[in-house]
Amino acid sequence: MQLIENLDDIKFSFKNAVLTIGNFDGVHIGHRALFHEVIKRADAIGGTSIAMTFEPHPIRVLKQNGHPPLITLYDQKVELINKSGIDVLIAVPFTKTFASITAKEYVLDILIKRIGARVIVVGEDYTFGKNREGNLNLLRSYAEALDIQVVVMDWIPIANQAGSRISSTRIRELVMDGKMREAQKLLGRNYQIKGVVVAGRDRGGKLLGCPTANINLHDELCPKPGVYAVTVESIGTVHKGVANIGYSPTFNDHEFTVEVHILDFDKDIYGRDIRINFIQRIRDEIKFSSIAELSDQITKDILNARGILT
Repeated sequence: MQLIENLDDIKFSFKNAVLTIGNFDGVHIGHRALFHEVIKRADAIGGTSIAMTFEPHPIRVLKQNGHPPLITLYDQKVELINKSGIDVLIAVPFTKTFASITAKEYVLDILIKRIGARVIVVGEDYTFGKNREGNLNLLRSYAEALDIQVVVMDWIPIANQAGSRISSTRIRELVMDGKMREAQKLLGRNYQIKGVVVAGRDRGGKLLGCPTANINLHDELCPKPGVYAVTVESIGTVHKGVANIGYSPTFNDHEFTVEVHILDFDKDIYGRDIRINFIQRIRDEIKFSSIAELSDQITKDILNARGILT
């Protein structure tokens, strides 16, 4: 996949470009349906399949506060879109200047002239241009005049939930509620966070007999505090594990942490990148009366996780 991170780097329009546009946070099943349609239509006309997204997420530029946490950080989003089979990903730097472009300029100057779109594939709620002044009717009017095809994809409903649809918003709700199995069904994969292993408080192994790898979250969506059965990708292999997210109430730390005990693993991975895939929530965080009681519960959590991950 070719990655373009500035519109000025597009020197020539693409051959028979078939384009989809969106934020694609989460790269969930609905997004992948758009990519599949783009690839299919590009293959049919000997064209180029293209996805266009924005970095950072537009809400983070247009709203100073209250923006939602990201399901997928930029690098992970690029990686997942690459796996979809798209030929070209255009990641437009989103600024207030870019946000001021009119709907007409956006369609004619960027989508048509610069990219060379012949087919545009979007969802039912697609809007564009300054103050979201552009909508599907306006897009269709430009497309008809220029002999461009607009394909509007239906939303994908959530199974057994009338009137619902797969969306990044719904996935955020599920992850923040600890409902990892339900989130997995909408994402088409397990929810994952990644980071560099950092020094913790050095008590997992010494006090509890259960060494942990600690990572810092930055801007991504965090699951509901508690204990989870997880898998951990490290040094090219996948391991079973138990993760704790929260404030370690037994120790009265009042400091938010993400730490994972990797089962049957004794390698030094400080400073290394790891990925944590959340499979199932086991329990809430609990304040125990003693370290011994906490240690006994951790043993039970590990047994529980082994059963879940079998």
